[in-house]
Amino acid sequence: MTDLPDRRDPLPAPELRASDADRDRVAMVLREAAGDGRISMDELEERLEAVYAAKTYAELEPLTRDLPVTGRPDPPVPGAGARLAVGEAPTWRTGIGVLGAFSRQGVWAVPPKFTAFAFWGGGKIDLRDARYTSGEVRIRAFAVMGGIEIIAPDDVTVHVKGLGVMGGFDGRASGPGAPGAPRVVVSGFSFWGGVGVKRRARRRRNREENEDA
Repeated sequence: MTDLPDRRDPLPAPELRASDADRDRVAMVLREAAGDGRISMDELEERLEAVYAAKTYAELEPLTRDLPVTGRPDPPVPGAGARLAVGEAPTWRTGIGVLGAFSRQGVWAVPPKFTAFAFWGGGKIDLRDARYTSGEVRIRAFAVMGGIEIIAPDDVTVHVKGLGVMGGFDGRASGPGAPGAPRVVVSGFSFWGGVGVKRRARRRRNREENEDA
């Protein structure tokens, strides 16, 4: 597989489809450039949106054309301080709170796509102790006369793009994470309800586990 950001190698045909790994490699170069002060945080967010919307190599290549690439980046790790999912960890693809509440927290294997729905109820999705099974997690959250709370570790990249109709969809948690960290994308809508996304430090137990690993 071609390592796209390393311009010493010939690029594949521009019309070829890019893979998720290609997009992750470009995103890592951009995050490192932001950390070096070469691009602003606003420009980083704009370019990251373009990265994950890109379908071909022709769309990816211009995003790092004005940035120096000193070496070949390693494939992105599943997260800064996050492990791959372990077989013993429980996993869910949905959370539903109708006249009640659901909770997804503690050590659990978060899938690439998760759907949350609350109607006259609520839900909590806590990713601080989660084990990531892919480099990107997409959470679709729908709150109708209810509320959903999402807690993301402060070292992951977060992008919130939901819509609030007579309700709230808080996107203030959007921002870049540590180099090579997972990307959490939250979309959906709220109607007479709310979806709140927060960043919090990882639990101390989780950090110690990963330091010992």
